[in-house]
Amino acid sequence: MLPQYERLDDGGSGDSTAFYGGIRRSTFRVRFSKVAAVTVLLPVVGFLFCLIWSLLYNFEQANATHCLVYNFLPSLSAAIGNYQPQRFVWQFSILLHAPARYAIAFLYKNHHLSLLSRKHRKEWAYLACILNIVELSSLVGLSLWTSSNNYEIHKFCFGAFVICSIIYMLMVVLINRLTRAEDMLMLAERKSLRYKRRLLVINVASIVCAVYFFVRHNKYCEPGIYSLFALSEYIFVYSNIGFHMTAYWDFINANMYFHWRTGIHFSSV
Repeated sequence: MLPQYERLDDGGSGDSTAFYGGIRRSTFRVRFSKVAAVTVLLPVVGFLFCLIWSLLYNFEQANATHCLVYNFLPSLSAAIGNYQPQRFVWQFSILLHAPARYAIAFLYKNHHLSLLSRKHRKEWAYLACILNIVELSSLVGLSLWTSSNNYEIHKFCFGAFVICSIIYMLMVVLINRLTRAEDMLMLAERKSLRYKRRLLVINVASIVCAVYFFVRHNKYCEPGIYSLFALSEYIFVYSNIGFHMTAYWDFINANMYFHWRTGIHFSSV
């Protein structure tokens, strides 16, 4: 069953039992803010581990390029996929955080549908959801098929991740801009929208810089330029993670309910 966002009546009992269609079923409840924090920390900590381990134990190999010039930071692909235990840690963190991300994608679809009135195209909510799912699936794909063991699949997934993530972020900002007056928003919602806009700009700027440094490195083979390309990749990834972290403020008062039959449900407080 797909995740749903609804108000669940527990009869004021305060326990973890909810009503679904008039049938009383035991559920497990957790605050959405905790789920959001753990979901974000998994790739953040996973990548930091991969980067630090690569610098400490695989510095020469990870920073090697075709033109043999000095570099001080490995590319994203080299840091997460070319060596062990980095590859295992990264794949574990991505696969572990993916189910919650898929659930949140459908939560956002329902949230965007509630924002888009008759004056706007509700198809935008479905398109944004599809882009979000493709982005996450591409992230899973490029993590499982690394540049060292299957370069073509890795390259395709990375390209799909970059394109879908940027378009998705742009659509989310536009949906909020078209449907919500900022002076009417709650403090948490204003903070979320403000960070979304800033992180979108940082994200686009970082991928532009990455393309520039990559082209310059391949053309001139200057020392350190490939590391600046790698640094741009890091900023791109972390600005993307930060953008998704804004769900913390969008659903700050929500709970997640887990039930073995009905799946995952979201409720407002």
